[in-house]
Amino acid sequence: MSTAASPPASDAVAIVVMGVSGSGKTTLGVRLAQALGAEFVDGDDLHSDAARAKMSHGVALVDADRWPWLDRIGARLAEGLGHRGTVIACSALKRVYRDRLRAGAGPRLRFVYLEATPEAMRARVAARPGHYMPASLVDSQFATLEPPAAERDVVALSAEAALPEAALALVPQLSGAQP
Repeated sequence: MSTAASPPASDAVAIVVMGVSGSGKTTLGVRLAQALGAEFVDGDDLHSDAARAKMSHGVALVDADRWPWLDRIGARLAEGLGHRGTVIACSALKRVYRDRLRAGAGPRLRFVYLEATPEAMRARVAARPGHYMPASLVDSQFATLEPPAAERDVVALSAEAALPEAALALVPQLSGAQP
């Protein structure tokens, strides 16, 4: 499928693919962006150098580390709505983080939540060579996680699903739909 033709800005999407480390946010996000003709951004790339260094040393981020990062993500999503749209991979573990993203990106923002088990995610993260996020921090992510069960702008999907194929099935739910 070609993504050369961008949708009109009125059809642009703002989507956060969320979940704990190792759940497949980037895999799904890249495929969704391709299918929707949107830009893909890995939220990890928007972390400060200090935050990446902290995590690489096995130290979990605290909210003070996350606020500026979430603001950068929200601004990038809002900016994308004026163009071809943006799909961002971002953990967005707490409701307050998702609300901060909603405040920055506006009412057209949608989330795709990749549900996973701690055991499966520890194994996946341990198998990723060279990533700054060590498997030792997976449990802290699950401790922080507030699943978005009653949030109406969230679509849940198992992290065990065939994510490239699942992305195509999600397109009708995420393209241009209002909450």
